[in-house]
Amino acid sequence: QVQLVESGGGLVQAGGSLRLSCTASGRTTSGRTFRSYAMGWFRQAPGKERDIVAAISRDGFNTRYADSLKGRFTISRDNANNMVYLEMSELKPEDTAVYYCAAVYTPLTIIVQTLQREYDYWGQGTQVTVSS
Repeated sequence: QVQLVESGGGLVQAGGSLRLSCTASGRTTSGRTFRSYAMGWFRQAPGKERDIVAAISRDGFNTRYADSLKGRFTISRDNANNMVYLEMSELKPEDTAVYYCAAVYTPLTIIVQTLQREYDYWGQGTQVTVSS
């Protein structure tokens, strides 16, 4: 099994920044490691469905963002240390949500997966609250 643990959430004022981290550990019975997985960040605001925030390919060279977040959020990964990050800037109260890290095995290094139903593993989430 692959375990994902998010960190870095908290309370921030509107206009501020946060960096979320996701640490991956473990491997599947097939021996796949962190480098085998494309990664994604999702978020769920109170009373709303969970939506894609950003996703990144196995090799880190391809990324996708929710249209409304382009330019404010940046996803990146460090394969050497089994980490994926989400840099968030110019935060707004509507960014308040629980943020989840997720992993999906992809056969090709360049694939970016934005469909949450395709993801195999999920973290427990970290709360981000943006005050006005």
